[in-house]
Amino acid sequence: MPPSITAEELAEKIKEISIAEFFEKNRHLLGYENPSKGLLTVVKEGCENSLDACEEAGILPNIFISLKAIGANRFKVMIEDNGPGVVASKVPIAFEKFLVGSKFHRLRQSRGIQGIGIHGAILYSQLTTGKSVKITSSTGDSIHEFDLMIDVTKNEPQIISHKIEKNPDKWHGVKIEMETEGKYVDSAQSIPEYLKQTAMANPFAKITFEGPNGKMEFDRATKELPKPPKEIKPHPYGIELGILRRMATTTKTKNITSFLMHDFSRVGARSAEQILRLAKVDPKKNPQNLTAEEMERVHKSMQMVKLIAPPTDVLSPLGEKIIEEGMKKEIKAEHYVAIERPPTVYRGFPFQVEVGLAFGGELDQKQPAQLFRFANKIPLLYHQGDCATTQSVEEVDWNRYNISQSQGQIPYGPLAIFIHFISVWVPFTSEGKQAIASYPEIIKEMKLALQDAGRELAIFIRQKRRGQENLIRRQIFERYLPVVANSLGEITRKEKETILSQLESMIKKKTQVIVGEENAEEAGPEKSAESSEEKNSKERRIESREHGEAGRGEGIENAQQGKGNPGRVEEPGREGRRGVRETGEERETGGESEERRGPVRTGVSGTGEKAGKTKDTGREPVTERKGKVRKRREEAREEAEGEGEETRGET
Repeated sequence: MPPSITAEELAEKIKEISIAEFFEKNRHLLGYENPSKGLLTVVKEGCENSLDACEEAGILPNIFISLKAIGANRFKVMIEDNGPGVVASKVPIAFEKFLVGSKFHRLRQSRGIQGIGIHGAILYSQLTTGKSVKITSSTGDSIHEFDLMIDVTKNEPQIISHKIEKNPDKWHGVKIEMETEGKYVDSAQSIPEYLKQTAMANPFAKITFEGPNGKMEFDRATKELPKPPKEIKPHPYGIELGILRRMATTTKTKNITSFLMHDFSRVGARSAEQILRLAKVDPKKNPQNLTAEEMERVHKSMQMVKLIAPPTDVLSPLGEKIIEEGMKKEIKAEHYVAIERPPTVYRGFPFQVEVGLAFGGELDQKQPAQLFRFANKIPLLYHQGDCATTQSVEEVDWNRYNISQSQGQIPYGPLAIFIHFISVWVPFTSEGKQAIASYPEIIKEMKLALQDAGRELAIFIRQKRRGQENLIRRQIFERYLPVVANSLGEITRKEKETILSQLESMIKKKTQVIVGEENAEEAGPEKSAESSEEKNSKERRIESREHGEAGRGEGIENAQQGKGNPGRVEEPGREGRRGVRETGEERETGGESEERRGPVRTGVSGTGEKAGKTKDTGREPVTERKGKVRKRREEAREEAEGEGEETRGET
């Protein structure tokens, strides 16, 4: 029989643990699952921390990353930026205490949200090497240099040393130096690939990387920063009951009506009154004095009252121009498409989706399409199968856009897909921030953006295929041009070279297809003329269709008025197809005179207009044209009769 244990003995074993101690034992939750991924995550967290600081301060980022091997599976990592810096008194808790930061408590779009990222990297360094981390910071005045460690049991910073130096160059920013365990690899999930994708989503940043294989530079493609995001208040539709209780206990307002109006977005005086009336709560009651039952009724009423959706102008998208510039800088393709969807809402949080496609060029034709996933301008390299972006790509029918795809799979071919999800709160599937949760609203918006981009890309692909077909046709014609030129020269007794050059010019003109705007600019006047001809031809087809509708409408009107054949509606152009020819004032069709066929029916609209009204087509009304035709017919008859009388008199 196993030894028994008392409740008192069990109670003595109950201990409180700090959040730092929890992550020390569960580092895989932060992305430190193995040496290669751990080293990548350290660089990733430091780089994103620098990008956020620079962008929030309105500074074009200059980030320098150094990675040096100092032993077997041990590296020295240094990350330096030109951001605003951190005030010296805040440096210890900003870098050495978990769940401390400037972003978690705000509903504002940013790369780091949870207050864990850089703290996790420092904890991983301390855990694998046992050494302190060196933090250097300056706001433009003195330079402060700290040696710090984390007291894991208390989740508090330990200051090993603090030095102050002069700053003659007025340098500002932060520099982090640490030793860590890791494994450097060159693959699809490597540090160079991460930095490449970061430069693609942040083309306004300059990133320099010195690694074991040499130096890499990612120059900025634009000096224009995206518009800064705005902070918003929580929306009632996205609030849980527990969060509502906590907000009610910490609010500074004196009554529940003011609490609803000032601590939530899109709640006005009328909406607050409706919520409290449904909840049967006194509008003047202090929110801190609400009972649990009253709080639950208020929460339910907030979900029942119809409220305006949260504001969507608080986000900071990259924009189609920056997406194209970023892809052109890092992907050598033939054609680029960028789409920016309008903002929408999930669970009371505004979000937006941007998509870019790159096609052709140096992209591999025999491999699946490359998928680049981003959330708030940071690349997502791991857990691709669990991400909403992957599910959206697989659910789109790419065959419709002339791109090969097996059912339920990522498409094949020379294609790169760029998907950027932005929101004030990104629903990551874990603390490692590597995959986006599959909310239906998010999946729907991603699919719509991909379909919009696919339609634009399909136009280019069709034009390119037509160009290839015309090239084959031209080659076939050019093969027989010398023989045709010789024969025509013998028949016409003209120079064969002249005939050959004219034939070649004609063949080039007839087999040209403009593919994309860039190729059109390089094509010169011949292709530009052809493009103009295609445009004019299209306009003529549209005009012909409009005239056809007008002619059918007039035929219907004539039938209603009992003129001509009531069961027949003439279409303009029909006379041409049956061999119409004009002689003087009389038109004949196969020997049938116009007098027997009745008046020509053109020019009256029968679509959406009452019979008897003429369509404004710039031509004369039908009645006037009929009168003129009748008058010309009578004059021709009188002239013929007069000529007949003169002939009889002479006889």
